Amino acid sequence: MSRIVRAAAIQISPVLGDDGLGTARKVCQAIRDAAEKGVKLAVFPETFIPYYPYFSFIQPAFRFGGEHLALYERAVVIPGPVTDMVAEAARATGMVVVLGVNERDVGTLYNTQIIFDATGEILLKRRKITPTYHERMVWGQGDGAGLKVVDTAVGRVGALACWEHYNPLARYALMTQHEEIHCAQFPGSLVGQIFADQMSVTIRHHALESGCFVVNATGWLTEEQIKEVARDPALEGPLRGGCFTAIVSPEGKFLGDPLTEGEGMVIADLDFALITKRKRMMDSVGHYARPELLSLLHNKQPARTVHYVGEHEQEGAVAFVKNGATA
Repeated sequence: MSRIVRAAAIQISPVLGDDGLGTARKVCQAIRDAAEKGVKLAVFPETFIPYYPYFSFIQPAFRFGGEHLALYERAVVIPGPVTDMVAEAARATGMVVVLGVNERDVGTLYNTQIIFDATGEILLKRRKITPTYHERMVWGQGDGAGLKVVDTAVGRVGALACWEHYNPLARYALMTQHEEIHCAQFPGSLVGQIFADQMSVTIRHHALESGCFVVNATGWLTEEQIKEVARDPALEGPLRGGCFTAIVSPEGKFLGDPLTEGEGMVIADLDFALITKRKRMMDSVGHYARPELLSLLHNKQPARTVHYVGEHEQEGAVAFVKNGATA
């Protein structure tokens, strides 16, 4: 039997310069607004709380130390006040929420995606495995434990951030777990039209190859925010364009018109019968796969800086004994 889920890809601008709670409040209001439209899955942009580090794209590293430190002060601790606010909004509306944040873990920032279930429970906290280009001066690296599809109130949901979609093995790791809805997040307001054009191809390709729905959200900077971030008219150009908020079916079709400017939502009903229709023709991890020829090695062990040998498992450590068995 067919199952239908109403989803929203939300294009929205952050609140710059505050403690990060202003952006979190905007997220919660958007969740409530989407709920009034019958939405059961909402996807927000990459590292939306408190904001994407646009400064790192237009300034050399030796100049953005102050802005980087400010991002540390405004970053999200998980769990913490921000995740508590969003969890309550998800629970109150019965909505699954996929949110991008700058996560602070003591001395390191991460590009982190959080999946909240309709109960408000955090089902997944994953970190971008390889920050892209300028981002490597801002965030640490994630690990394979985050390449995980989770069962939610709306189905099996997976997520990747931005150019992780250009890592075919990362995408395949999620495909092997039979994701039904893939949540993609990009920063938006970056690079220009070519970024939006590439995004259009990227999310359609994953939908076709995985045989799943793709819900993609990008951020948006107003003209005033562009001027605030750039501080120099010559640097404003790279902060325009690059927005492409959209929802794609397993057949590679856009469900509604993509949103490329301004704040708003792309809302669509996802008919899960289309997943079976697509996979009957081409199931890339099933009847179309050739595992005896090609296979993926996926290390799902969380990255740790210390392994305590010969001691029982303690907080933040894995226990080992000399014969290799777990103590």
